[in-house]
Amino acid sequence: MTNRRGIEFEKWEGLGNDFIIVELNEQLPQPFDPERTRHLCDRHRGIGADGILFIDRSGPVPRMIVANADGSRPEMCGNGLRCAAAFIASTLGTPRELVIATDAGNKQCAAHGSHNLFTATIDMGTAHSTGPLEVLVAGKMHTFTTINVGNPHAVTFEPAYCDSDVDRIAPAIATSIPGGTNVEFCRISQHDARPRIDVVVWERGVGRTLACGTGACAVALAACETQGIPFGSPIDVALPGGILEITVDATRNIRMEGPARRVFRGEVIGP
Repeated sequence: MTNRRGIEFEKWEGLGNDFIIVELNEQLPQPFDPERTRHLCDRHRGIGADGILFIDRSGPVPRMIVANADGSRPEMCGNGLRCAAAFIASTLGTPRELVIATDAGNKQCAAHGSHNLFTATIDMGTAHSTGPLEVLVAGKMHTFTTINVGNPHAVTFEPAYCDSDVDRIAPAIATSIPGGTNVEFCRISQHDARPRIDVVVWERGVGRTLACGTGACAVALAACETQGIPFGSPIDVALPGGILEITVDATRNIRMEGPARRVFRGEVIGP
């Protein structure tokens, strides 16, 4: 999406997790370098976003390439994938089923909606636990369950984490393993009937965010494996930006459903 004046983009958000979406083509064959990504994601001097989604339609299926706000490149982004699916579907017509390639493999997606508001359902594939993680922070040992959903997560159900605890502990957890990890602090607020889990998330390369799609999936799997939440039952994962519906089947395959909203269109001019 370029023209002689500049690079066209769209701003999308999924539960407040916001992204700049740019299409790659002959005029823009590669993603921006990290410095430009950081500049565009800056909320005071740029467009402002948690990251940039680059859409490449040159292959047999469209591809999503993610850049975090700090310029790093994660393997996957669940909220970003919902936004990417809705963005692509909006250009082709909805309802639409499609496959989107990511650095964590091809993902089956479906999107429906109209105007600027869409609902996207993603088959996130099979996730798995990768063992416990214990990190000593300020003299106290904190225990997490590590989950891989195409990208790494550290999930805890330890009680009584306040905002200051999260801001103090999360950076140490996020950098405690090579390559870093996303971090989720969880509380089960409803166990019977339809389960609900309240979550605060800290994303590597971004910090505290309003939502994390892969994080919600990791939390749901950890809850099924360690907290007695039944497999196969829809789980409401309540993030600061809203609720995602996550279902983990007995094979650990995960389905995610939630909103994606186009915020505005614009054009990047200059370096």
